[in-house]
Formats: sequence, C-alpha cells, structure tokens
Amino acid sequence: MPASSGLLDASDSVLLLVDHQSGLLQVVKDISHPELRVHLATLAKAAELSEVPVITTASVPEGPNGPLLPEVFDNAPGAVYVPRQGEINAWDVEGFRDAVRATGRRTVIVAGIITNVCVVEPALSALAEGYTVHAVINASGTYSEAAQRAAVERLSRAGVIITDVEGVLSEWQHTWNRQDALDWAALHAAVMPPYAALIESVTRAQAEALGTEGARAEMKHARQSTAA
Repeated sequence: MPASSGLLDASDSVLLLVDHQSGLLQVVKDISHPELRVHLATLAKAAELSEVPVITTASVPEGPNGPLLPEVFDNAPGAVYVPRQGEINAWDVEGFRDAVRATGRRTVIVAGIITNVCVVEPALSALAEGYTVHAVINASGTYSEAAQRAAVERLSRAGVIITDVEGVLSEWQHTWNRQDALDWAALHAAVMPPYAALIESVTRAQAEALGTEGARAEMKHARQSTAA
C-alpha cells in the first residue's frame, strides 16, 4: 500500500549502508556499539521484509577500517556490495551511483559510520542529483556527540530528512494488517526493548484469560455430564 505524501514508501525506497565496518565501529562514541549493531541489523531486516533494495560498500576493508559488520548480509542477504578504490565519498564511485539508479527508486535512505563523513558526503551528493534523501541517525555513529550534532545540523540545513530506525520501520510497515506482522513486531521490540516487555505481558494475560475460560468450559461440561 502506498504511504501518505511525505512519508516513506517502501516501493520507492533504496537503502544505502555505508562503511559499517568493524574497525570504524571502534571510534564510535556517541552511541553504544551494541545499540548501533542492533539498529543496523533491524534496519537491514526491515529492508528485506519490505523488498527494499540494499546497497552497501566498505572503505579500504583490507586496512584498519576492517570488514563490513556481519549484521548487513546476515539480515539483507540480497544486498549489493560495491567495492571502492580508495574513494572516501561512496557517491564518487560510478558503480555505486549506477547501482542506485538501477533500482529506479528516488528515495534514498542512508546510514553509515562515520556519520559526518560516510553519511554526509553521499547524502548531500544524492540530494544534489535530485533524490529525496533520509539519514537514519541512530543506525549511524561517529567519534563524539558534538560531531554527530554537527552532521545532523549540516544535513538538515541542506534538505536531508533526519529520521531514526523506528520511524523507518513504521513507515515501511505501513499497517499491522499483514501476514508478517509478527516479524515486524520483533523488529520494533529490538529497537524498543520495553515494547518487547509489553508484548510479553499482553501475550501472557491473553493466555491466562484463555486458560481460565477453558477451565470454566471444562467444569461446565463435567457438570452437564454428571447431571446426564
């Protein structure tokens, strides 16, 4: 189903996961590493569920920046990997731009490490080429909170839409009236752990209520059988 105007439409989205690498992760200070990895995995899985194309790349993976984190391909096995020859801005790579164009989609969603470089540069470049661009700020990270704030300020002033993983999930999902609703519930719970507790409490209450009703039905049946 199409999303309302101004909201993300999964059928027009392409997700760019830029430089989520094991070495670069070590410099991230504005968000905890476990939280960032959960957000990355959740975003990639949401793209897989939504049939949103994923394009990923790594900066000098054979060096200290390290290989891509496994959360990318573990959750989006169909992701397209585009190698680079040292370019810092992924958008400078013709193959990367071609991969985005080949999707035919005009809404670009970007997340990466380091935010003020690996998100800002391709996001602004895509924006200059006429794409609508969203930056998923809590699936990205950098070396300080000040640097993250500066990146957000620069992106938003340029016209990039700042969002977070939960916002992307909700807009791609669009409705609970779908066969994979439980898969989406698990993604929301991963991003919002208290939501997992809420699901557990409601599920338990429902089970207990059904159990009580079942017990009452059995007692009624037993009374009827005795009377007969």
